Amino acid sequence: MLRIVFFLGLIAVVGLGAAWIAQQNGDIALSIGAWQIDTSLPVFVLILIVAFVVVSLAWSFLRGVWRVPARLRRHRKEKRIARGRDAITNGLIAVGTGDLFSARRHAGIARKLAQHDPLALVLQAQAAQLHGDRDGAERAFRAMAERADTRLLGLRGLFVESQRNDDPYTAVAMAEEALKIAPASPWASQAVLGFRCAKGDWDGALAILENNLAAGLIDPVAYRRQRGVLLTARALETERSDRDLSRTSIMEAAKLAPTLAPAATLAAKFLSEDNQTRRAMRVLEAAWEAQPQPDVADAYVHVRLGDSSRERLARAEFLAGRAPGNIEGALAVARAAIDASEFARARDALAPFIAAPTKRVALLMAELERAEHGDDGSARAWMLRAVRAALDPAWTADGYVSDRWRPVSPVTGRLDAFQWTTPVAALPGDKTAALESSALEEALLAPPRPVVAAADKETAAQDNTPVISSAAAVSSAPAPAELVNNAQPPVFRSRPADEIGRAASIPAVIPIVRAPDDPGVPDSAPEDDFTDPDREGVAQPGGLKGFLARLVG
Repeated sequence: MLRIVFFLGLIAVVGLGAAWIAQQNGDIALSIGAWQIDTSLPVFVLILIVAFVVVSLAWSFLRGVWRVPARLRRHRKEKRIARGRDAITNGLIAVGTGDLFSARRHAGIARKLAQHDPLALVLQAQAAQLHGDRDGAERAFRAMAERADTRLLGLRGLFVESQRNDDPYTAVAMAEEALKIAPASPWASQAVLGFRCAKGDWDGALAILENNLAAGLIDPVAYRRQRGVLLTARALETERSDRDLSRTSIMEAAKLAPTLAPAATLAAKFLSEDNQTRRAMRVLEAAWEAQPQPDVADAYVHVRLGDSSRERLARAEFLAGRAPGNIEGALAVARAAIDASEFARARDALAPFIAAPTKRVALLMAELERAEHGDDGSARAWMLRAVRAALDPAWTADGYVSDRWRPVSPVTGRLDAFQWTTPVAALPGDKTAALESSALEEALLAPPRPVVAAADKETAAQDNTPVISSAAAVSSAPAPAELVNNAQPPVFRSRPADEIGRAASIPAVIPIVRAPDDPGVPDSAPEDDFTDPDREGVAQPGGLKGFLARLVG
């Protein structure tokens, strides 16, 4: 609206000026040498306006002609940039779809047409990685690291390539350089944190964690947990070298992460040494309710030194009652019951888990059989079950199973990665072998079968029960595979008298006939010590003479 008003006002001013000039009656005379021009004022003004328009048009034309080469160069450059951008776009799409040939072709075009474009370097690096050309990818990332606008991206690429080349020192150097440029970079912070944890630099790791909290990379809840993990790691490392620092660290860790089992265990140990048994038990109970774990149970059972085995058993049963039905509580009760010689209570605790025992259950059952009955056979059978039993929970992180808790994963360097869980078990390769082993275990655990008196063959045939003679019971005992195949248990019976007579006619010692080329016993040996039982009871000399005599005879 204002523009319209301004335009109308301008037209009015021009109109008034033209009317004023037209009303003037004066003349204007111009004398240039021999030339003299006499005209009126309106005509003179009109001549000036026309001359100005002509000069302006002429100047515009000349300036346009003068700028034609620059315009042509600019047009070619813009066209080149457009082609480069188009190649970058198509190349990144090809990288995303996994088209190696198109990605490399477009990367080459982009490198020629838009070599100063940062996206061209990104495409070049991506295409090299897709092709497996690590040297080319490193060159592209180094070129990006030298530019101010892509320095952080180049450092990130060099960090990844160093990890692929198994060069942790270069990777950490790139991460530390990136952390100086961008303290809020998540990948750089995580990498430096993992490296300092791997070196045991817990103070440096705590400083990185504080920076992450200040930069807003982690929330306060995660910060408390991770700080508790780092303090626990420092306390475990300095437990023997600097007990004061270890105690201070673990007490803070137990407050920040009360459900962390290693922190609760070590904190309870220090509290127990200071005769703060009640407080130690509360710390362990909080960790147990969050995650039942054998180290927590063992620390709880032995929280007070000097207790009798029955007192430890009562404490184990109380702790197991806080997590009813959990296998860790049953194992703790069974362990304490065996130590207290309360074998019946140990069996009752393990009874719900005997049908499908884990390794620890089977080992405790073997120890129970040996301690209660002195039965080494049953103990060996349970040991055999332990070999093929299901895996117990363990400290696991990223597929790595450890015998103890660790603050970071050795695979990825992730903090607080270890969890108390059952590791992934390998699939059985041969189901038949597993079945045979299970049958052997059942045979070892079964009580010995009594020998049955003489049974009628017809009755045995009607029952489809195999009949085995008592004399051959030991020599022809069924193998483990036969125990699996035979559905009915064998029945032993006595043999008739005719079978016993035939068995008695079999010689107790079977003579060994020498080969013709056997030199036999030396001639110096006594000849009357060797006889030939095949010569109707007549003694024959042994050795070479005996052999010749038998040939002649």
